[in-house]
Amino acid sequence: MTDIPALLDEVDAFIEREIAPLEAEGDNARFFDHRREIARTDFDEGGIPSREWEDLLGEARRRADEAGLLRFALPGELGGRDGSNLAMAHLREHLNRKPIGLHNDPQSEASIVGNFPTVLLAHEFGTPEQQEQFVEPGIRGERTLAFGLTEPNHGSDATYLETTARRDGDEWVIDGAKRFNTGMHRSTHDLIFARTSGEPGAPLGITAFIVPSDAPGLKVEFHWWTFNMPSDHAEVSLDGVRVGDDAILGDEGAGLVLAQRFVHENRIRQAASSLGAAAFCIDEAAKYAKQRITWGRPLWRNQGIQFPLAELWTECELVRHLVRHTAQQLDERHHMEVSHLVAMANYRANRLACEAADRAMQTCGGMGYTRHMPFEHLYRHHRRYRITEGSEEIQLRKVAQALFADA
Repeated sequence: MTDIPALLDEVDAFIEREIAPLEAEGDNARFFDHRREIARTDFDEGGIPSREWEDLLGEARRRADEAGLLRFALPGELGGRDGSNLAMAHLREHLNRKPIGLHNDPQSEASIVGNFPTVLLAHEFGTPEQQEQFVEPGIRGERTLAFGLTEPNHGSDATYLETTARRDGDEWVIDGAKRFNTGMHRSTHDLIFARTSGEPGAPLGITAFIVPSDAPGLKVEFHWWTFNMPSDHAEVSLDGVRVGDDAILGDEGAGLVLAQRFVHENRIRQAASSLGAAAFCIDEAAKYAKQRITWGRPLWRNQGIQFPLAELWTECELVRHLVRHTAQQLDERHHMEVSHLVAMANYRANRLACEAADRAMQTCGGMGYTRHMPFEHLYRHHRRYRITEGSEEIQLRKVAQALFADA
């Protein structure tokens, strides 16, 4: 069992020793101060992350891997430390309760303690050849998988996706389109979900294909500009893309099993990240209220300032217990058995982060609204979590399904 306090001390010491100096090198501060999104975005290439920004993230990950932290959550056979979901919940909250920095970036999902959902898919569902191609090279960022599930006409209703794959001799021919196909600006391959059998709406009959990003017929049309920039969310078209049986990841027709595995681990870690961001916003707002003098006395003396922050602080404590309980349940039970708990933790923590960022802006007044304080940055990035990996409404639907399961 992981000694969590010792782990957090190890992480803090590494940040102080390796990450803080890297953050301060040259003009790297531009990626974290009021210039942050502007410095991170390559406007000439359609709004994708700039090479300099991603190179900096890559160097931070390399140092974290060298220090034995990046792979913490991965199994021992992959060089990891078999980190539990509970330990990761503590870590994610801890890292997000710090100021904006290179140690953990919500926009790019980059962290010194890595989250490797597609690597785990390759490890758990891949053939030996696929494991060789996408596990260790995936960890090192040398060969990477983008994730192509969402479509122009289908998001939460993924079982109705219109992308199809049909057999033609020894090959599969894929036709369709993907939207918000995250990571396609740099990825070597794309994990494309396509219907291979069954009727629209059927959970079976969807297959996951590993498609080279430079395959003939696969085209990145453009990248969507979003509330939080830079953007790595591509619009992708597939016109007669050909792959063999060796491109199938997992079992034919059972692609949604992979998708569920992908989102459950991501959802609980998103929840822990949002909890940390919410706590950070409350901490900063309280600090400002103690220092700010209005009408001759500290701002915090006003109940109009105290009560909203006190309510949010209470909510943080409640959500913290829910997130950690759910993470422990994920360690002890099959992830589908606790899907409703994951949904509860995810939607409530993500909403809390936005509420806390908004209240912190209001507490700090005009200064809170500026880019010289961190709240607008945190709001924009955590607002995304209320839609991605399943919207709030989808999470509530899962909770309701469990509540009324015997009806």
